[in-house]
Amino acid sequence: MEKKPLGVLAALDAAKTQWYHFTAVVIAGMGFFTDAYDLFCISLVTKLLGRIYYTDPTSPKPGSLPPNVAAAVNGVALCGTLVGQLFFGWLGDKLGRKKVYGMTLAIMVFCSIASGLSFGQTATGVISTLCFFRFWLGFGIGGDYPLSATIMSEYANKKTRGAFIAAVFAMQGFGILAGGIVALIVSAAFDHAFHAPPYAVDRLASLPPQADYVWRIILMFGAIPAALTYYWRMKMPETARYTALVAKNEKQANEDMAKVMDFKPDEAQEQEKVKTNTASNQFGLFTREFLKRHGLHLLGTTSTWFLLDIAYYSQNLFQKDIFTAIKWIPPAATMNGIHEVFKVARAQTIIALCGTVPGYWVTVALIDWMGRKKIQLVGFIGMTVFMFALAIPYHHWTLEGNHVWFLVFYGLTFFFANFGPNATTFIVPAEIFPARLRSTCHGISAAAGKAGAIVGAFGFLYASQSTDPAKVDKGYSTGIGMKWSLIVMGFINLVGFCFTFLVPESNGKSLEELSGENEAEEEAKGGRDVSPV
Repeated sequence: MEKKPLGVLAALDAAKTQWYHFTAVVIAGMGFFTDAYDLFCISLVTKLLGRIYYTDPTSPKPGSLPPNVAAAVNGVALCGTLVGQLFFGWLGDKLGRKKVYGMTLAIMVFCSIASGLSFGQTATGVISTLCFFRFWLGFGIGGDYPLSATIMSEYANKKTRGAFIAAVFAMQGFGILAGGIVALIVSAAFDHAFHAPPYAVDRLASLPPQADYVWRIILMFGAIPAALTYYWRMKMPETARYTALVAKNEKQANEDMAKVMDFKPDEAQEQEKVKTNTASNQFGLFTREFLKRHGLHLLGTTSTWFLLDIAYYSQNLFQKDIFTAIKWIPPAATMNGIHEVFKVARAQTIIALCGTVPGYWVTVALIDWMGRKKIQLVGFIGMTVFMFALAIPYHHWTLEGNHVWFLVFYGLTFFFANFGPNATTFIVPAEIFPARLRSTCHGISAAAGKAGAIVGAFGFLYASQSTDPAKVDKGYSTGIGMKWSLIVMGFINLVGFCFTFLVPESNGKSLEELSGENEAEEEAKGGRDVSPV
């Protein structure tokens, strides 16, 4: 029997942009705002943690986190995120998107507060507690990736679906920016209030006891946007595509969508269409039929996200080390600990304003015009070019007077990451897989990305370590490790460009057309095209 599109799904695909679309962007996007804040705010305070807990009282130099401790503090949330993406992605397909959507926020609120309250009698105790709560914070963050992407893709119409999913993800840029702004405000307030002298003037007074409040307040602030969003997230109805195609109750899907959107599907023979559309398309994940239809697609989404995040998270988590290496942030011994937080936050805020945030919103503006694949290809090439431009003449950039151009090129790598694969790797997995596997496959793709982030977080930390003790004593890296780290990341981006050709173009097509859930109809029209190239 020929399959026909369900009335509610056809109505959603053709629906005009309405107020609820924007409401859904804000509700889902605030989760990503919180995700980005929580993941990246740790990089603002790691130098302060080193001063507070690892300064040797007998040494004239400020302390820093040992490499293994720094790797754990920066990377443990990413490990939790990976686990959360797999778990909540699977759960979202089993129980429905809405039922598990609030769980992620509740975990994030609790663990953000708990991270700031990390306790212990020793440095090891405090850092261990911090890592424990940040793992579970990452677990909650991980759930937001597949659920937010899937929910937005299933609400949107096919004409502007890319822009709406990209807008949800673009809130990540505002989260990164907010992290810098909050750190600026908190550090400036404490620095002004307690008048801590430069480190070289008075080693002990340069880190007053109040410095311990600074990093805790910055980490706990992430609970506020998550808590404010919880009520509205619980008010969202289940998506019509899940209710109709997975739960097989189109009547309920119609009722749910009618509460929030203005559309009138043709309800004639809808239950018969549900039976027809779902009966012959029930292959499971990693079955032979799934691999035949979507195996290359899943390889494309996982590989590109993995490769992108190696470079992207290395850049984000270790901006402070790069800025110190090019001498844009003064040596630690010349300033007090709170003022160092201010300097790091200022640098990261400038990069976010000039490169990170604009890249996200250029994607929102152009994605439904250019298409996903073109933007991803352009992004990978842009990142490759500018990383090589930073790395090859690296010693030139460390000279006084050349810092501005380094920052311009460095900001452009973030621009092309976000006007490129950092956005598209999030969007495409939410579009090309069947409804009953959509959240799971997005979770797998996102988890592959976090595996890349973990490689980047741990690998970059060790690869960029200085090998010149004399310059380490002065607070600088030689740039040998940093230079080759940037070159490696450039080549990784080039490989990501190649793997992009495995990903299908999803622009302008319905979700059912892309996933094959109405393939009989498409065959009657002359065939279904979801080929990788």
